[in-house]
Formats: sequence, C-alpha cells, structure tokens
Amino acid sequence: MDAQSRGRADEIDPADQWVLNPHTGNYELRLDHSAEERNPSGETRSTSGSGSRSATRSPSRAEARAEASGRRGDAQASGRREVPGQRRRSPQGGRGQEPAPAAGRRKRKQQKDRRKKALLWTGGVMAVVLVAGSAGAYALYQHFNGNISTVDIGNAGNKNVTSSGPMNILIIGTDKRTGAGNEGYGDAGSAGHADTNILFHVSGDRTNATALSIPRDLMTDIPDCETQQEDGTTEVIAGTAGTRFNNSLGQEGRDPGCTMRTVKELTGLSVDHFMMVDFNAVKELSTAVGGVTVCMAKPVDDPKSHLKLPQGESKVEGEQALALLRTRHSFGNESDLDRIKVQQQFLGSMIRQMKSDDTLTSPSKLFKLADAATNALTVDSGIGSVAKLTSLAKELAKVDTKNITFVTLPVIDNPDEPTPVTVVPHPTQAKQLFAMMREDTSLTEVAAEKKAAKKKQKSALEGTKAAAGDVRVDVFNGGDVSGAAGATVSWLQIDKGVLKSTNKANAPAKIDKTTLEYAPNQADQARALAEMMGLPASALKQGTTDAAETEAMKLTLGADFEGAGTPIAAPTTVPKEIKKATADKAVCAE
Repeated sequence: MDAQSRGRADEIDPADQWVLNPHTGNYELRLDHSAEERNPSGETRSTSGSGSRSATRSPSRAEARAEASGRRGDAQASGRREVPGQRRRSPQGGRGQEPAPAAGRRKRKQQKDRRKKALLWTGGVMAVVLVAGSAGAYALYQHFNGNISTVDIGNAGNKNVTSSGPMNILIIGTDKRTGAGNEGYGDAGSAGHADTNILFHVSGDRTNATALSIPRDLMTDIPDCETQQEDGTTEVIAGTAGTRFNNSLGQEGRDPGCTMRTVKELTGLSVDHFMMVDFNAVKELSTAVGGVTVCMAKPVDDPKSHLKLPQGESKVEGEQALALLRTRHSFGNESDLDRIKVQQQFLGSMIRQMKSDDTLTSPSKLFKLADAATNALTVDSGIGSVAKLTSLAKELAKVDTKNITFVTLPVIDNPDEPTPVTVVPHPTQAKQLFAMMREDTSLTEVAAEKKAAKKKQKSALEGTKAAAGDVRVDVFNGGDVSGAAGATVSWLQIDKGVLKSTNKANAPAKIDKTTLEYAPNQADQARALAEMMGLPASALKQGTTDAAETEAMKLTLGADFEGAGTPIAAPTTVPKEIKKATADKAVCAE
C-alpha cells in the first residue's frame, strides 16, 4: 500500500505465543512451555507446562532490552509476567505465599467477559477493517502500530477518537490493484476509486448501528476538497457536480477526506473517521480467518471473475473471496446493486463465524489475523494507532450484532440517461432514510428505543399551542439552501399566518441540524411552530429563563432543511420499500 506513514517495528517476534491469562482475562506474550527461565540469582530452571505454579519476577526495562537482543532463552524468560494468584520467588530465592482467592474474583470474570465481547465485536463487525482493534485489545505493541497506514485529512473528520453521541465511520474499499497478482484485474495504473462504500452509523446510546452501502455508480455532487500534501502544504481540489460517487477518491488527487465530505454533502451526516482497504486486504484477511462461509442459492460459474461455487454453503478465501466480492454477473440482474447485497452477506457471515469459532481465542490465529488486518488498514490520523483503534473498538463493542442493520441507499435509474448506467437517490425513500440516521433512529426493532422515539416526538408536541398570530420567531439560514430564511418567512406569513416572523438572513455559522431555541414561557409558541414545520423533537431547545413579551424565538435552518413546507422530522420506522438485513441472520446469495 502507498499510504503516507507506513511504519516499521521489530519489537515482536512472531515465534512468541499469545496465551490467555485466566486470572486477568488478558492475552500475553508467553514462552514455549518447555523453555528455560532464569531466577533472580542467575540460575536456570525449566517450566513444565501450563500447570506450573511458578513464574519469574517482572523484568526491568533495562533487563527487557538486554533480553531482546537475540538470546532466545533469556528473552523467553523475560517474557514471563507475574500472574495474580500464583506463587512467585522472592528476591532472596524463597517462595512467597499464594494469596487466598480475592473477594473480587467475580469482578475479574465480568471484566474478562467485557473484554471478550469487545474482541468479538472488533473482530467481526465490518470484519475486514475493524479487526485491527482485536490485537490492540490485548497487546498494544509497536509491531502492530507500525503496520497501520495513516492519511492526514485535515479538518474533514473528528480529531477525537470517540464522542459521547452518535458516531459515523466511513468504510472504503478501493479498487486499487496493489499486491501480488492484482495487476491482472485491469486498470492497473489507477490511483483507486471509492469502489465499495459503507457508512457505519453507531447510535448515541450504542444500542444499534446502521451499515449504509452507497453505490459506486451513484450520481452525486463532490464538493471542494482541501487535501494535505506530502510537503505539508494544502491544496484545494475543485468540486465536481453530477459525477459518479466513486470519483470522490483517487481522481484528480482526491484523498479519503474528499469522500468523507461527499458523504456529508449527500446524507447530511458528518463523518468522524474513515477506514480503507484494497483488493489485497480482502485476500489476506479472508485467508487469515481460515476462510469465510458463504451460501449460494444456485451454482455459480462466472468466467469473468473466475468464481466457481456450488449450490449451498462453502468456504471462500484469498483469490476466491475477492472474486466473490467483485463478481456482478452471477447474481440478480448483474448490477452493482446486487453485488452490494453479496458484500453485505459476506460481512455478516464473517461476523457470525468469528463469534462462533476459535479464531479469537487461538493465540496463533489471533496473531495472524491481527498482523494481516493492521497491514491491510489505512485510517485517518485521528485513529492512526492501535491504542486509538482499541478505544474505538471498545465503544463499538457495546452494540449487539442482532441490532446491526445492513441497508443499501435507495436509488432509481438515472433519468438523464437514455440507457441508464448510473443511478440517483430515490426522491423520497433516500431522504427518509437519511433523516432517520440523522435523528439517530434505529433501523432494527429495538423495542425500547422505538417506543422512546415515538414518545419523545409525541411529548414534544403535547400541550397547548399558541395561535399562529401569536407566534414570534426570527429565522436564520444556517444551511445550504440559498435564500432559505426569506423563503421560510414568506411561507410562514402567507401560508400559515405567522405574521410576527422575521428574516434574519445568514446565521453566524452553518449547522447540520435545524434548531428552534425558545424560553419556557414560549413553549406554546414552539409547539405550534414545530407542528407547522414538521420539526423533530431533537430540534427543540428550551432555555432556562423566561423571555420578555416581545422577544422572539430563534429558528436556525440547518443542512437538513430542504425547503419551506417540507417536514424535517424523520419517520420512526423504515419505509417498507427499503430492504434491510441484520448481521445475525444467514442469507443465501441469489
């Protein structure tokens, strides 16, 4: 890969093994069980297997460095760590007493369970990119740190690893032909397009997540993009209107930050981070996990992708896994949209597989997987280390896989093409889906959350409502629609009778979501205006002190505002026309 900051480190010897410490729940680099150890006096002794009750003292930093110089016996001895609950030699060579079982033993088990859940989640969800955190969850070693490639995307993302609210992570699979054997796929000199794109939205309460696939052939607008150059300077790449989404990366020097900005332009959702992989990553990672189980509704024999699979279940890895994710001519109507479905099914299968097999409890498999994953991964500098990826993984681990929903952006054929090749967003369904994601509404049947969303929206409008003639509001434009404040005031006065509305032109800064600020004694006015405009409950911002009689409320139109009279509130359920699938259910590709 040609990322900007590929590192190197030699601190970890792959010959060392990873062993689960049952007392702490941590994986540790540990010796071969037959290796010799040195006691504090310099004598050597042999360990006799996992049942040994003795362990050496923890080495100092100086000793650790000396031991790492190449003397395998010494290095192995220094790799041992003291384990709570085991006997150890005292500095004088005597034996310490084995502590009685601590009262907090159950607490340790709970911590272990949480770590295991985080590891499973990290190794499974969006498997080919988030698995890097699984290594970090147990050993933050520079070996894996040095594997990760980073790109400086300037102000396109979030400098903080996580946030207390919703998070949006853009997963990008490029068609760049890096890696042995990939030149034969054509377009060998390409800088890589945004070929596979999944916007992974994690809810603020971490109860659910939505994986939104964005078709590469979607016609959209790419905004101006500020990119960071290798010499430290910045260059603004002019935007392009009405072009394929996949041109948002690699073309004309665009970096992943440009793709992130394009997603925001399209959906109204700010993207916090990106994770990117290429063809080679698919091959390496599918092999590292021992193959991924997939299901075909009928036999597949595609001469173009060279994919051959029998009907029913089979395992794919390496070249065959890549062929499955690339093929278009074996499923549905042979379009990119049907290929997206197969990609979603592949990821869902990997999630289920890694939860059920021993990949994440086998030291050798875990090392191989973590090494392959971090080598395959390119991320923004905000999460460009194993420690940062681990912090992110712990947040993502809170989401139950049954509440991870895969959905594809609703589209229609491009009406501007006599013979449609590209697509455009569905005029109503896409807006509804974007609104639900902006409002952090779950696409899965999370009963408690669904009920709470409806209750919140209902309660926001409950109570007395002021007459239209008594509503006072100043309207500011903080969105992207030119003249929105003036148009809204005209609509309010002429269509709704809100004569005490005033156009305050542009807001001091642009905002993503429309807000209505009001005082407690203006609640009846706020409810009336919210009902007229179709504002969501989250738009209502009540202050703490009452306002003067002639003081107006403050309405600031955000990027979610589409036009006067167009409701902003998101639906509470997914439109039935939108097809979705959850990560916990197997589906056979058709």
